[in-house]
Formats: sequence, C-alpha cells, structure tokens
Amino acid sequence: MRNIKTLAWIAAAIVLTSSACGGASVDSTPALSVEQIQTLAVFTFQAVLTQTALAQPTETPLPTMTPPPPPTFAPPTSGAPLPTNTSGAGPAGCYDSAFAGDVTILDGTQMAPGQSFTKTWRMLNNGSCAWEPGFIFNIVGGEAMGGVAVTLNQRVEPGRQIEISVPMVAPKDKTGELKGTWRLADANGNYFGETPWVIIVVGNTTATSTAATSAATATLTATSTPTP
Repeated sequence: MRNIKTLAWIAAAIVLTSSACGGASVDSTPALSVEQIQTLAVFTFQAVLTQTALAQPTETPLPTMTPPPPPTFAPPTSGAPLPTNTSGAGPAGCYDSAFAGDVTILDGTQMAPGQSFTKTWRMLNNGSCAWEPGFIFNIVGGEAMGGVAVTLNQRVEPGRQIEISVPMVAPKDKTGELKGTWRLADANGNYFGETPWVIIVVGNTTATSTAATSAATATLTATSTPTP
C-alpha cells in the first residue's frame, strides 16, 4: 500500500511539473484529479508487477519416475520328461521281448522235404508293460515254411515267460539250410523286441522230428511262468 501511495505522489509531481513548465501558455490538456492520479499509479504498479513476474524464469517440472514392474518367474516343472518311443510300440516304448531259448527244433535240425514240424520258442517279457491278448508273433524275414502268425490269447506280465509254437512244413522245392525270422508285435502291428529264428536243413533224410505235428493252425501252447 505504501508503494502505491508513493507511485501516486510521483505521478502527481510529474503532472504538476509539466504544468509549471508550460509558463503562462494555456494548456489544452485538462488537469488530473487526485483520484485519477491514484488510479494511474495503481495501474502503473500492476504493470510493473506483471513485467516482473514475466521476467522470472519458470520451473520445468521434473519427470516422474515410473518404477519398473516386478520380475515374474515361471513356476518350476516337476518330474522328468517322458521317455520317447524307442521300440516303435507301446506307450513310451514300454514293450520289449527277449529270446529265452529253443524248446523244439534246434538250429540245423535235419528235415525231409514236405516234413511237418512245430517250432517252439520260449520268449521273455523284459519290458515294463504287459503283453495283451491280441498281440501277434509273426514272420518278419526269411522262409515262413508254411507258418502263420500266432495271436496271443492271454496277458503276459513283465518278467514272465511264455512258449510260442508255430506249426511248419519243410519246403519240397528247396534243399539246404533254410531260415525264418519271427518277432512280436502289438495289436496295431508295431513290432518290438528281439527276433528269434528257426533254422532247418532240408535234404534226403528220413529222420523224423520229435516235435512233428499235424496241426493246421498256429497256437499258443504254454501259459506264462515266472522268470527263474
């Protein structure tokens, strides 16, 4: 308030001084009243404040820092990965078989042309899954010698053995050593395990195999027995 009054008196003094400097000449500019001089001083003071405010530097607001999101971690997986199917059969390749011995017709057994015989193998389930009814034992190479696929009609648990018999006939049109290879397969035809064989020697002989049979179809001849 004191500054306003001071500015008003300064303005009034300027006006009076201007009037005095005019001498006796008539001034066409009308004289200002005290109220007008005070009003002029107020406007002058406001203008000074405005210019002072504009002259002051403005503060630029600092950018706000957004905290980074907390890291996320995937939960650990439990258990080992599932094994892959390495034998081509069964869930995760759990089917397997091993040749456990010849029961009849040892390798090199002499046969006469056209002679009937039954070859019997002992097979071990050395996998981790049971062999199911409907699995087959089939020729996979060499001479079939009239043998046809055997279809399992019982369940064979892991660690147990069975004897599989296939009736065969020595060929009449071939002589010498003949070999046929066989193998187990699941119900979908996926083969697994070892490949046992039968080897006979066909020639001019009258020897008769002790395992000869007149059966016309292949059969499963033995129930499963525990592995010794």
